[in-house]
Amino acid sequence: MADGATSSAVTSSATSSAAEDWERAKLLFDARDYIVAARILSGLVADHPEQNGPRLLLARAYYHSAALSRAESELRALLERDAGDAYAHLLLGRALERMGRAEEAVPYTKVAKILGA
Repeated sequence: MADGATSSAVTSSATSSAAEDWERAKLLFDARDYIVAARILSGLVADHPEQNGPRLLLARAYYHSAALSRAESELRALLERDAGDAYAHLLLGRALERMGRAEEAVPYTKVAKILGA
């Protein structure tokens, strides 16, 4: 979204429901507007920390927008809750590699491969 007014309207969620925010965030992510999607998703994660879907999409949005340390934090939190999430292992490994921490990434990419990612 190139228009700043449109972006701020999209992130305004004072009256929208969590379901509407989730759908909006997915649309923005699919449109590769990762930064605005992350703003919405961070609110969803704060309001619903028990849900893995928004946290994983938030981590992906951070990864694609090169906010790698934020992606790492979200992925580690997700893996604390669900150590069997193959994609979270893979994405954490890739984020660590992009941050120049290839040796630290190895266990995560190995687990991802074992789990079928």
